[in-house]
Amino acid sequence: MTLAPHRSVRDAPAKPLLIFDGDCHFCRRWIERWRELTAGAVEYAPYQEVAGRFPEIPREAFEHAVQFIETDGTVFSAAEAVFRSLGHKRGRKWMIRCYERVPGCAIITETAYHAVARHRRTSSFFTRLLWGEDVRQPTYFKSRHWFLRSVGCVYLIAFLSLWVQLDGLIGERGILPVAEYLPAAREHLGANAPFLLPTLCWFNSSDAFLHFLCGAGAVISILLIAGFLPVVSLVLLFVFYLSLTIAGQAFLSFQWDILLLETGFLAIFFAPFRWQLTGGPDAPISRVGHFLLKLLLFKLMVMSGVVKLTSGDDSWGWLDHSFHWSALTALDYHYWSQPLPTIFAWWADKHPEWFKHFSVAFCLFVEIIVPLFIWAPRRLRLAACGLLIFLQIAIAITGNYCFFNLLTIALCLLLIDDGLWARRGSLVGRDSVEPSHLGPSIGNLGSTESRPTVWVNGRRIIAVSALLVLLPLNATLIWSAFKPHTPWPRPIATLGEYLEPFRIVNGYGLFRVMTKSRLEIILEGSADGVEWLPYEFKWKPGDVNQPPHWVAPHQPRLDWQMWFAALGTYRQNPWFVRLAASLLENNPHVTGLLARNPFPEKPPRYLRATLYDYHFTSWDEHKTTGAWWKREKQGEYLPPISLR
Repeated sequence: MTLAPHRSVRDAPAKPLLIFDGDCHFCRRWIERWRELTAGAVEYAPYQEVAGRFPEIPREAFEHAVQFIETDGTVFSAAEAVFRSLGHKRGRKWMIRCYERVPGCAIITETAYHAVARHRRTSSFFTRLLWGEDVRQPTYFKSRHWFLRSVGCVYLIAFLSLWVQLDGLIGERGILPVAEYLPAAREHLGANAPFLLPTLCWFNSSDAFLHFLCGAGAVISILLIAGFLPVVSLVLLFVFYLSLTIAGQAFLSFQWDILLLETGFLAIFFAPFRWQLTGGPDAPISRVGHFLLKLLLFKLMVMSGVVKLTSGDDSWGWLDHSFHWSALTALDYHYWSQPLPTIFAWWADKHPEWFKHFSVAFCLFVEIIVPLFIWAPRRLRLAACGLLIFLQIAIAITGNYCFFNLLTIALCLLLIDDGLWARRGSLVGRDSVEPSHLGPSIGNLGSTESRPTVWVNGRRIIAVSALLVLLPLNATLIWSAFKPHTPWPRPIATLGEYLEPFRIVNGYGLFRVMTKSRLEIILEGSADGVEWLPYEFKWKPGDVNQPPHWVAPHQPRLDWQMWFAALGTYRQNPWFVRLAASLLENNPHVTGLLARNPFPEKPPRYLRATLYDYHFTSWDEHKTTGAWWKREKQGEYLPPISLR
């Protein structure tokens, strides 16, 4: 097609004017979006009202395409009219530049425009299908409100859960005392130790200071939940939890710990820089912060799904570089082999094989395909949100993954725009929302509109800098899930090495390889070397007659580490020998982590560890014996030892 020459009119408007078909439902929808984008820089009018003012433009031209009239009287039509009108918004001038300068761009966009214009009814149907009745840019004030409070709740859970275990895990008389760890690290790493292990415990590693970190973290979490000083609260929470994560060594090396740190760090850029957090549009949304958090959710889900297929484990349905329905056997093992199953996992394990296979395929679909719709139009984005939340609830019902599922659901809240909250009665109409005046605005990070203050510009520069640093690292991490053996480009690898100690950009992939057996370590003590009495843990399987417990969102970190220890040997888990020594001493801080100490008065003389293969009982076995587990002795894990 050839582009028509530009017309001109004598009665030029005082402000750029876009004229559209007021009888076209499709046109009216998109004009509302453009009106919002141009924010008063352009006027809009239906040709049914203003056509008589511009006799130089034939009525047929109005009927077939939008017309854009500049203040000098020049008239532009169709796609060029759209691009020129949107070019009056700062940051959108690239659209008309591409139209004018990129070879073929004008022809392609004009062809697409006229194709849509000839099929307006169909275009209106798909617009309603994908966006709903409102195609204006979505806002996320309510989502920001609930997301930041949810992050505060997760931080509170994390600090409180760790606090009650602190003395037995990393206290001065714990299994892995941080007071011993940091001096040893300094001796090994030299002057770089504080940079490689960034923790406030370098200044003080006493039990009192560890309790201060947990207690202060809990208090600040409550402040964030209440909405006070969100940015300051998030900064302090990140610093405190990072300090405890480094100090926690093996006991705080889980993926939800680094996910909380990465989420908490990115939330700093998303939170409004105000004294008090509200659910209204009292401070503009940071588009940079919102994008980075959505990218984190995308990375978390896609990596978790893709690594299952690239791991070489055929239980995820991937055989000989192709998908096989019959190989979807991961859930044949998962329910009973996962670290801490719930009682619902026992029931889920009794599902028919076809349903388990379907569930594996559904999980892969939600983790790999659905995240693509995070970036899709509104209704697809909301559908993706629903599926992602449903998967997290299903996982949480059958397994104790502490605050992991809650934190992932919190990230999903960022996909819900204010339009949905409004229909649920949580927010009044978008056009009638009045700004809150509960506190003075101090500034805004990466926002769409704000006064050009030093605070605003400074935070925007920081946000954009973070985006430029984190984007290539995240892209490389996602690519590494598809191509795990591909070496990283040297500059990105170097940047990753500098940032790795701070846990602000991480890779994810739970259950990359499905565990197909469940080995449990049973610790036993003896006073004479003849009679052996077992130690009972609070949550991990031991007594076969005890049903699986529900403990989430609390994480019993010793119970979790026992599951990992069973995958190797005690020589590969030095902390396990420290645990054994603590039990031989009847260390109250460590025995307090257990459900039952068979030697409450006098410590045992000997201690040993035996491996058992555990499996859920069948329906008939449970009815006959009442047992939830069955087990078979596999051999010795730790030979009998004594303090001598």
